[in-house]
Amino acid sequence: MSIFIGGAWPYANGSLHLGHIAALLPGDILARYYRLKGEKVLYVSGSDCNGTPISIRANAEGVSVQEIADRYHAEFADCFLKLGFTYDLYTRTDGAFHHQVVQDVFLTLLDNGYLFKNEVEQAYCETDERFLPDRFVEGTCPNCGSRARGDQCDVCGSILDPLDLIDPTCKLCGNTPVVRKTEHFYFKLSAFQELLASYVAEAKQAGRWRENAIHQSERYLQEGLHDRAASRDLPNGVNIPVAGYEDKKVYVWIEAVTGYLSASHEWAEQCGLSDTDFWNGETVSYYVHGKDNIPFHTIIWPAILAGIGKADAIPTHIVSNEYLTLEKQKLSTSRNWAVWVPDVLERYHPDSLRYFLTANAPENRDADFSWREFIYSHNSELLGAYGNFVNRTLKFVEKSYDGIVPNAEIHPSIQHAITDLYPAVGSLIERGNCKEALEAIFHFVRQANKYFDDQQPWKQVKEDPEACDRTMATCVYIIANLTQLLSPFLPFASEAVKQMLNLPSFIWNETNPKVGKLQSISPLFERIPVERIEEEVLKLQQNAR
Repeated sequence: MSIFIGGAWPYANGSLHLGHIAALLPGDILARYYRLKGEKVLYVSGSDCNGTPISIRANAEGVSVQEIADRYHAEFADCFLKLGFTYDLYTRTDGAFHHQVVQDVFLTLLDNGYLFKNEVEQAYCETDERFLPDRFVEGTCPNCGSRARGDQCDVCGSILDPLDLIDPTCKLCGNTPVVRKTEHFYFKLSAFQELLASYVAEAKQAGRWRENAIHQSERYLQEGLHDRAASRDLPNGVNIPVAGYEDKKVYVWIEAVTGYLSASHEWAEQCGLSDTDFWNGETVSYYVHGKDNIPFHTIIWPAILAGIGKADAIPTHIVSNEYLTLEKQKLSTSRNWAVWVPDVLERYHPDSLRYFLTANAPENRDADFSWREFIYSHNSELLGAYGNFVNRTLKFVEKSYDGIVPNAEIHPSIQHAITDLYPAVGSLIERGNCKEALEAIFHFVRQANKYFDDQQPWKQVKEDPEACDRTMATCVYIIANLTQLLSPFLPFASEAVKQMLNLPSFIWNETNPKVGKLQSISPLFERIPVERIEEEVLKLQQNAR
């Protein structure tokens, strides 16, 4: 089976924060899981280096767009590496390869009759003497009354046009833009109304999407799909490959999602392979993102794929997280109310972040990151439950058995429970329910600690050595399997245990390896002082604007 996993493309206009990681982490969990199962996996993403957010940052700093894109793309790649993300390719949208694929898609849509020219009215700033990209226009959302950008309202999720905004202003100078006519290409999104209605209904019936994706998609379809501009007067991006229109750019909502296809093609060319197995009706595909990106993955991208003759490759699974709040407040990059990934990775174990953001994932509703909960979660669950079970077991074997794991019978009921745990956890991961999957594993971790306590090996070793042999063999067997089960979630800790037990390559099946002699036993996690809570909250408050 071929598994395609696409992670949303973060804008290269500022550092990643924990909200980005909370939305994207399920992609890596899925990729690691399916590889353990032996499936053919392609997991791609990249930095969105085109569009207006980067231009706005460049204007503010007085530097080039290229300098901003280079800076944050390098930072993103470093952060994802340190967090253990296993992209087969992490690329960028300002590369020549991506531009070529986007232009090919544009021309195919044009040839197939899904693009047409239209004279339209567009916001124009007389002060800056330029047509304004959508994100250069801000105002009040006509649907919910919140502050919104010209392309989308993040509060109610509405896709907007700058001319829809109430009291619009130019982001560059603050003046009110005027309306002028210009000619652009438009995408016949309305032509896919029937196809997409059936597609969303089928996904709903199959239970493959999150509820937020179903509700948003149904709302767009009920309102009726409208043709959308496919080109824009943008400062940077992919040039329109049509004579006379080279100064215009492919609109980012077409260009960015096409990155999944261009990244797939780029990976194939780099590896000397074909990616056709990842773009057909047999492929199981996952698209992982935050809820603000839902319509682009459930409406826009399927329509584009259908428009270029790849209707059988439209997304099968939509993994769309709600938002992550911070200390009960909405994350705000403009106010610096965020936990920045480069900073937090300097002080905390990457598995601590992966654990907390999965165990408290905003899968069905907004979830909160608080320093108190993060630190107590680390100390009580990662260190106190899992780390403690591993350490107490291996230290006991080291002390009482000279580090050699006894070869004895595994407790039958525990072996049966472990055997059942793999398909149960796997089924949850495949449905995108990573939070519930992790909970199921840690429920077993707590049972394992209870088994250790009930058996009292510190007494057995003196009073009933054979029973102690069975207890220790069973506990090491549990660790070997927990290490595999947790490897999609806690890859660094799993690798450490793998080295201690001399385990073979991980698989997604019950294993009972002959461990033999243990190697270099050391704690998986260190306790975080609770005093750190107050320090982190104070730092957050002092840095907020």
